[in-house]
Amino acid sequence: MSELTLVVLAAGMGSRYGEDRIKQLEPLGPNGELLIDYSVHDAVRNGFTRVLFIIRKDIEELFKSTIGDRISRIVKTDYVFQSTDNLPIRKNDFPARSKPWGTAQALYCCKDVLDGDFAVINADDFYGAEAFSALAEFFRNPVADACSVDFLLKNTLSENGPVNRGICRTSAEGLLTSVEETKQISRGTDGVIRGKYDGYEKTLGDDDTTSMSMWGFKIGFMDILAHQLRKFLNNLQPDELKAELTIAEAVSREIASRGYKVKDIPTDSRWFGITYESDASEAKKTLSEYVEKGVYKSPL
Repeated sequence: MSELTLVVLAAGMGSRYGEDRIKQLEPLGPNGELLIDYSVHDAVRNGFTRVLFIIRKDIEELFKSTIGDRISRIVKTDYVFQSTDNLPIRKNDFPARSKPWGTAQALYCCKDVLDGDFAVINADDFYGAEAFSALAEFFRNPVADACSVDFLLKNTLSENGPVNRGICRTSAEGLLTSVEETKQISRGTDGVIRGKYDGYEKTLGDDDTTSMSMWGFKIGFMDILAHQLRKFLNNLQPDELKAELTIAEAVSREIASRGYKVKDIPTDSRWFGITYESDASEAKKTLSEYVEKGVYKSPL
């Protein structure tokens, strides 16, 4: 396996929760570790040799001083800056646009610095060692054009409020057919999980697989991404202010239109992130338990 890059979506860093707190900088490990520390640790242990952070230019100094400089002592570390004008077409056709275009465009900004296979994760999510092991195994033995390492819905719910999740639909061969962006998912007092998809209430199952933005791509995906991003942009009006294209949406459209093959790889790993302020205490408890069981050392 040649150089394998872990692309980390971190351009959203700076979004706050609670009172003047940045969730990506929340110390959650027993020795103040951040969630990204665990992801990089698990990635390096499974053969990843490079980390590529996608950030905004205005947070460069803060990001490097709190995360990047420390990570660079462990693994080769590079940066790409997401900007709203880095587009495959129509670069000057959206004069009023200041809002980012979504994760698909964030990844597109890496087009000039990716020259091999790569994986994508979120900076503020915990995926677990098993999930990174599954990613590495896919690259050793690719059975499709790409993979999505997915989590059981029951392992991604929050006890502190409803969440939005990408529910995976798969074929009999275990290939992803679509990712349904389902909102306001929660478990009712009757034990049933429900959410809203396309405006309608939908009943979901504990073992439904859920995309948490953990992808593995062959390098050819960057051309596919540019194609889907061009189609998305061509359908917008010049005064569009809010429309976004996610990686999941770009993948789903490529599957539907051109038969792109994405292996759905379910994992029993416990995913967690910090959606609500009270999620932090549960995350700290879980990480402490992992240390007690010997899954991670302390300090990491």
